[in-house]
Amino acid sequence: MRLIALLILLIPGVIAVLGIKLIRDTLFGIFHPVFFHIGIQFVAGILFIIGGLAFIGGFIVHRDRKRNLTKK
Repeated sequence: MRLIALLILLIPGVIAVLGIKLIRDTLFGIFHPVFFHIGIQFVAGILFIIGGLAFIGGFIVHRDRKRNLTKK
């Protein structure tokens, strides 16, 4: 069961890391041809970071609420 939870958290973690890489590449002027404009690449990086961290945070809050570890 723990292995499945690790795999569920690994994918959004990789997406968040990809978002950090996209923002770093944008700041250093490295353009990926998948995106049409460097500004779109920056926004996509921010969305990847927010989405990945939100999923991981939601997963942890859901687990803690299920085990009654959060305050009411």
